[in-house]
This record gives sequence, C-alpha cells and structure tokens, in this order.
Amino acid sequence: MPLTCNGWKMSQPEHDGKIPITVIVGPTAAGKTSFAIGLAKLLNAEIISADSRYFYRGMNIGTAKPSAEEMQGVPHHLIDVAEPDQTWSLTQFQQAADEIIRDIHRRGKTVLVAGGTGQYIRAVLEGWQPPALGPDLALRAELEAWAANCGAAEMHRKLALLDPEAADHIEYQNVRRTIRAFEVIFSTGERFSAQRLQHELPYRPLVIGLNRPREELYRRIDRRIETMFAEGFVAEVAALLARGFGPELPSMSAIGYREVCAHLRGEIPLEEAILLIKRHTRTYVRRQANWFKPADPRIHWYDLGTS
Repeated sequence: MPLTCNGWKMSQPEHDGKIPITVIVGPTAAGKTSFAIGLAKLLNAEIISADSRYFYRGMNIGTAKPSAEEMQGVPHHLIDVAEPDQTWSLTQFQQAADEIIRDIHRRGKTVLVAGGTGQYIRAVLEGWQPPALGPDLALRAELEAWAANCGAAEMHRKLALLDPEAADHIEYQNVRRTIRAFEVIFSTGERFSAQRLQHELPYRPLVIGLNRPREELYRRIDRRIETMFAEGFVAEVAALLARGFGPELPSMSAIGYREVCAHLRGEIPLEEAILLIKRHTRTYVRRQANWFKPADPRIHWYDLGTS
C-alpha cells in the first residue's frame, strides 16, 4: 500500500527479501539535506550520507555539512569518518554503507541514503564491484606526477578519449579515481569500464529526485556561498593548512577549498575567489545532471520550486 507523508506517496513493492531503502538525489543546493531530515523524522529513519565531501573532519563550512543542531536528533552516518589526508575509496564507502544499511534494517528502522555525489549513489543503486587488480605503486606515482602537471580537467579529458564510459562515471575533480582508471587500463590493456562488475542488488530502492528551476538553484548556490564566507570559511581553510593539510590533498581540491587556498597564497583577491567558487559550483551542478537524469526511470522527480 502507498505510504503518504505530507502529500508524498511512496509505493511499497511486494516483499522480496531485499532491504528497502529510500535514496534522495539531486543537484547541489536543491534542499536534499533538510528534506532528508524532515522525512527521517516522519519515518523513524537514519540517514547515510552519500556526499564524499562530508567524510572529512574539520571541513564543515565549505562543504555545507549539517551541524548537530540542523540534524535535529536524526542519526547520520558516514560523516566525519576520516582526516583530510586520509583516502576514502569508493570500495570503502560501499562496504561501510552496506554494513550500516543492514544494521539499521536489523534494528527495525527505515534506511535513507542522501547525497549529491553521483558516483557513490550509482554504486549503491547498481551494485558496482570495482576491478580486483591490486595497486601498481610505481605506475601510480607516474600517473600522479602526470596529473599534477596537466591538471584534473585535462586528465579527465584524456581518460574520456580512452574510455568514455569510465569518464562518464567519474567526476572530473576525483583525480584519485581517474588515476585508478588509467592504472587499470595500462596494467591490463582493457578499458576500466569493461572490468567493473555488478552483483545482484541486495536492496529494494525507492529513488526520490529533488530539483528546482536552474536559475533558482543558482540563486541558492550564491546565497549559500555568501553565508559560508560570513560564517568563517577563510578561517576554516587557514586552520586546515596550519594543521599540515596542504592544497595538494584530494580532499582540499574540492570546490571552495582550492580557491580559498589560492587566495591565502596571495594569488587571487578574496572577491575573485568567491566569484570562482560560484562559477565552479554552477558548472558542477550541470555535471551532476549527467548522474541524475530526468529520463532515468528509477528516479521519481519532484520540483521544489522557489524559496
């Protein structure tokens, strides 16, 4: 029978032995966090974050990470699980998410997965299994030097020439994942995408997509970024740098952090850093549309309008 929450009807399929999960997706600034918290309170649910920016401790303002007050007592998982200089791979995320999903279900609560990192959402929804090939550290070091020389965007463009499907499934800012794709390609002589296996999905997902008109998203992004700086974003980045977390770290290459690092090095004025963050975030929203497509039959889309 359908479950209705404030006008939202969510059909419950027949029991098939799989764990039911509700997945909330959508672009940056659509309102996923507040919606997920409100829905979790209605459904007695716990939230698993599928936002890769939330993994790192001390990176709060620039990621718009929800505060304890904003969480309103709703348990959240996979937030603040690593230091900025630690690597959290897709495989680690999948393993941790699966363990948490099973634990929440065993305790009789509803599972909500929410986030805007398309790669992590798709891995959950499609049961990805990464290639079993072990690391080639010497090759990886060469690829890392190559990436440092040509930059994330160019590295991703080169991957798209060799393996368009792999590039389509890797966000261009994820240099570590791009390098891993090249590592597998050069080591095996086969496309990275051809070696990604899938297993039968142990979940029964209901996917809710949240969206707003593009211009409204841009307005919300601008307001969010201005609020970040008013709340001390520059000081947050300075504190991370003072602790030894340098701008070369993958975590510090996230939108916002790299621009503020450039400002703190004296390369650009603050006003330019803010404009660049707004511009790069808008570009990221357009890229997110490649992960969460309006025509995807799995996603039940809702337009939240303006606010």
